[in-house]
Parts: sequence; C-alpha cells; structure tokens
Amino acid sequence: MTLDGTNTWVLREPGASRSVVVDPGPRADGHLDPLTEGTDEVGLVLLTHHHHDHAEVAVDFARRKGCAVRALDPALCVDADPLVDGETLTVDGLELRVLTTPGHTADSVSFVLPGDGALLTGDTVLGRGTTVVAHPDGQLGPYLDSLDRLRREVLGGEVRTLWPAHGPVLDDALGVLDHYLAHRRDRLAQVEAALRELGVRPGPELAEDPDLPRRVVEVVYAEVDRSVWDAAELSVRAQLAYLAAGR
Repeated sequence: MTLDGTNTWVLREPGASRSVVVDPGPRADGHLDPLTEGTDEVGLVLLTHHHHDHAEVAVDFARRKGCAVRALDPALCVDADPLVDGETLTVDGLELRVLTTPGHTADSVSFVLPGDGALLTGDTVLGRGTTVVAHPDGQLGPYLDSLDRLRREVLGGEVRTLWPAHGPVLDDALGVLDHYLAHRRDRLAQVEAALRELGVRPGPELAEDPDLPRRVVEVVYAEVDRSVWDAAELSVRAQLAYLAAGR
C-alpha cells in the first residue's frame, strides 16, 4: 500500500540553517530516530493529510525539534494555524505554495516548490500506479477537480516534476496527470459496465446497497490480485457515490 514506504521530504534553501520537513512518516518504519538525527534545525513540519503513514510521528518529531506542525486539519496542527489554500509559506528563504487538493482524503493538500519547479503531491499522485480514493472521507468528484487543478499548475509553467509521498519522482508531470485523469474515466466506465452486467440500474440507490461495492470489485478487478481488493473497494464506493449523485 505504501510502495517503497513514505517519502519524507526535507527541504532547505541552499545556505540556510533551517529546513521544512514534509510528512515525517509512520512509527513502524523507524522514521523518527533517523529523521531526528539527520536534520539539524527544523523551522516547520507540514502534513499532506492525516493518514498515519504520513502523520503518525509528526508531534513527537516537532517536539524534539522545537517547531510547529501545520496541516489543513486543525486537529493535526501544533502551535500553528491550519493551512490556507493559496498561502505562501516561507522558512529561511524557502518558499512553498499551498494547494488544497481534496479527493484521496478530504484534508489532502499539495505544495508547489517554485524554486525547483516541483509539486509535492502527497497521495494525490503516486510515483507508481494510481492512488485510492478513500471513501467516504475521500470523494471522486473533488479528486477529479484536484487532478484538473494540478494539471493547470503544470500548464501554467511553474511545475515540471511531481514529488509524491510514495515512489519515485516523476519527471513528466503533464503526462502523469493526463494518465491519472484517463485512468479514472476508464475505471468509471468499467464500473458502469459492471452495473449493467449485474443488472443494476444507475440511480440514488447505488449508495444504499452495502453489498454492491464488493460485487462490482469482483467484476472490475477479477484479474487483479485479491490482496488489493479491499483498497479497490474504497475507490469503487467513491465511484458508486459519484454515479448515484448523477455526476
């Protein structure tokens, strides 16, 4: 589920003393001690969203470093206000711009790093494969809107590469985002075809049948390893909710 584990980004302007740490990571993977020992002064901890593989050690790490934690969700913040869409964060000359990108979760954010032409995507875009729309917190409509927003950032010329929270850096930002949008359209079409195969008519009742998502997974993901079916079911639930709303 986390590919090679969580990418914890340590960002610092050349010659500066303080860094910004994005997504300190989970406790189980042993992030905390190496991260503490491998960073000197830290000016700010940022979280792309609340999932434990990104945020679990954030409070402990911030306490060790004597700095604040900021996220979109106020409950995750320490000694600081929640992030605001469009605001520019500055730490010792390093600038990041906040983009709210809900969809994977309701509190997902991304960060534009203008000095490097980079976009930190959290789990909105992964380094390999595609992400889960974690229904009911995650929603397909906002997720598609977020992908469109990231695409506009790339077309605007400020972003060239994507730095995900899992997997490698992606150099072809526009190509990846176009693939993500096409993949979601294809999956939605497959879900609609599965509903026809199951004899289920689209409508508001799609969101009311508790057994329907698994039945759809068994059709759409029949050739996929069953170990990913539970994750796939979250996305299918999001797709059914999207269709039920007439989107």
